[in-house]
Amino acid sequence: MKNWFLILLVCFGIYSCKTSYKKTTTSIEDNLKAQDTVRIANDELEYEILIIEPGFNFWLQSTAKPEGYYSQSFLEGRNQLFVSEWNNRVLHPQRYDPRLYELSIDYNPSIDYGYEVNYKLYNYFIYFQLHYKQQLTGFVPRI
Repeated sequence: MKNWFLILLVCFGIYSCKTSYKKTTTSIEDNLKAQDTVRIANDELEYEILIIEPGFNFWLQSTAKPEGYYSQSFLEGRNQLFVSEWNNRVLHPQRYDPRLYELSIDYNPSIDYGYEVNYKLYNYFIYFQLHYKQQLTGFVPRI
């Protein structure tokens, strides 16, 4: 009986030493995480980009460089490289995980998509590479 009491006391002592972790987030962070779909559209050019990636919108607003940091020509050049490699990986599902590279991206370098589209597409590629530990080009993805 004494042994049971001692074992119960030790178990209770170990359990009571457990620290409670309470995650505190602001309502802004909660809203950003809830908005997992980023939509970019232009009716005049008849294009639409939907990025459905959990956490991307939060990352875009909290971690990515602000709009205006990169020039549009820089973003267009990098996006051409990223899209080219992305589409190559879509065409080779036996070499690359088809769950990561499901759909090809129709990006025409002769069309001016504007700064916002290029900015968000570029940052999605950076987020994708960092999040899934991929490297699409010879450039190491960094923020």
